[in-house]
Amino acid sequence: MKNFFVSLLGTIAGLALFFSGLVVVGIFLVAGVISSASHGEKTAKLERGSYLVLDLNANLTDSPSPYTLDGSATDLLGGGTAVIQLRTATNALRAAAKDDRIAGVFLTGSLAPDGYGTGYAALKELRAALLDFKAAKKPIVAHLVSATTRDLYLAACADDLALDPFGEILLPGLASQPVFFAGAFEKFGVGVQVTRVGKYKSAIEPYTRKDMSPENREQLQKLLDDIWGELRADLAADRGLQPADIQTLADREGLVRAEDAVKAKLVTRAAYRDEILAKLKRATGREGSDKPFKQITLAAYAEQMGGGESFPGTNMAKGARIAIVYAEGAIVDGAGGAGEVGGARFARELRRLREDDDVKAIVLRVNSPGGAVGASEQIQRELRLAREKKPVIVSMGSYAASGGYWISAYGDRIFAEPDTITGSIGVFGLQLDVQKLANNLGLTFDTVKTGKFADSLTITRPKTEEELAVVQRMVDWIYGEFIGKVAEARKLPRATVEEIAQGRVWSGAEAKKLGLVDELGGLDAALAEAARRAKLGEHYATEEFPRSKELLEAVQELLARGTPGREAGRAAAAGGVVTKFVDQLKTQARELEQFNDPRGLYARLPLEVMPR
Repeated sequence: MKNFFVSLLGTIAGLALFFSGLVVVGIFLVAGVISSASHGEKTAKLERGSYLVLDLNANLTDSPSPYTLDGSATDLLGGGTAVIQLRTATNALRAAAKDDRIAGVFLTGSLAPDGYGTGYAALKELRAALLDFKAAKKPIVAHLVSATTRDLYLAACADDLALDPFGEILLPGLASQPVFFAGAFEKFGVGVQVTRVGKYKSAIEPYTRKDMSPENREQLQKLLDDIWGELRADLAADRGLQPADIQTLADREGLVRAEDAVKAKLVTRAAYRDEILAKLKRATGREGSDKPFKQITLAAYAEQMGGGESFPGTNMAKGARIAIVYAEGAIVDGAGGAGEVGGARFARELRRLREDDDVKAIVLRVNSPGGAVGASEQIQRELRLAREKKPVIVSMGSYAASGGYWISAYGDRIFAEPDTITGSIGVFGLQLDVQKLANNLGLTFDTVKTGKFADSLTITRPKTEEELAVVQRMVDWIYGEFIGKVAEARKLPRATVEEIAQGRVWSGAEAKKLGLVDELGGLDAALAEAARRAKLGEHYATEEFPRSKELLEAVQELLARGTPGREAGRAAAAGGVVTKFVDQLKTQARELEQFNDPRGLYARLPLEVMPR
């Protein structure tokens, strides 16, 4: 019987290896065809009088797309939602403003936020680039169908903003609605013990409470009011309205139909897509032609312009340059995976940049809620060492809170957008145990040890009072160090930092008033400051990290991790109510997975701003 099972398992394993080999060969063959096809394609022709097409059906990220692939290859590799890199988009728009071949911009589609992408701070930077284009006396035409607040925020500056007659605009205001797991943990028998410092440090609340604490409600209300106030002011300025008009519309309608949107001057007119396309054909001299209007996609235009002086920074790996390091995602111990800021990996890269004499300055672009304390300190240490040799400028994106602020504090100059979510200077320890869950399943544990605390890191039982006291002492010490670092880096009295810390989150506008950031501005402003300090002038080269992967690397990564991204991308595209709820649960489950500090100590902010 034993030999039978051995033989059976051997046969199954052999078949699995055989079919895996076929899949691998197939993937490499298809990848090769795609690679050959993409290399063989002619560069998109840019005709004089063309419109630059900005398709919003993507996630707007700070860091480059993980893969240097076209859309078909990205889909093959399970890439899910398309990605627009913020800097690529802003550079392309500003180059197009000066390019006499570009007659205007056509903005269409609906944004697909994912992870920490498409935050309001990033949207503000993209909006600024659109306004620069408009200032060049070139028209912006936009067409929306089912538009979110984010879509409207970008499209509001259009000279002709059309909404589909059967479309609508979601404009209800902002909200934050975390999922609380404490009741489920109780039901299934998962124990949670917490040590923390900072009365506003709410990252552990989803696992310990069934609703928001009064302190968390207070800080979130202030933060959302700040961000919503900025959005209302910008929308009102773009549409020739007053901020109070936007608030009235949000409170009266929430979901605004096309007819009402026209009456409220939120859009220029109601029009079908074919009517807008006909207008663009007339504008580009193609009226009556079977050909589409003269156009070039933003990606194609950026690729053509990327190597020229039209962009303020061209990407290169050698020669005098500024390094842009994108810390986007949760900060985790070790190397970290896609969408994570691995402490060891980023520290190693920063060390390389510090030792490279051709790298004249480092710009750290932060879009992170923080995470593991040890990993945050690894990154900060390398930045402090780098600062001794060259300028280190920090550009805060949509999130730079808790551990995200930890790694930012020592920048020579810190830039943030008014909508940036920052601060959250606090620390907590999260200790989970599965004793009750395991016992309910009939599992028990026993221990032999040589010291009182030898098994203190186990998850098979709750921590003792003595063990929790040890963790609390560590949390208190780390919080004290955090306060001291901020006070030293920002040249603030320790008492002042203690007052504004307590784990409280602040908008970028408030953070500037408090001295936590130096200037309001985006990545371009930070790069200009870095170039000035490094004496590189207006035309400088850049190097980006993490870099995009080539096709072969992407295939190898696919084979290592499978293709979850593809299904996630399709699920996100479906966007059903149940799907969105499940996605929210998955997001918080991923947060639990990212709690990988071996000591269970974290400086992290959880926050979901609705609507997405």
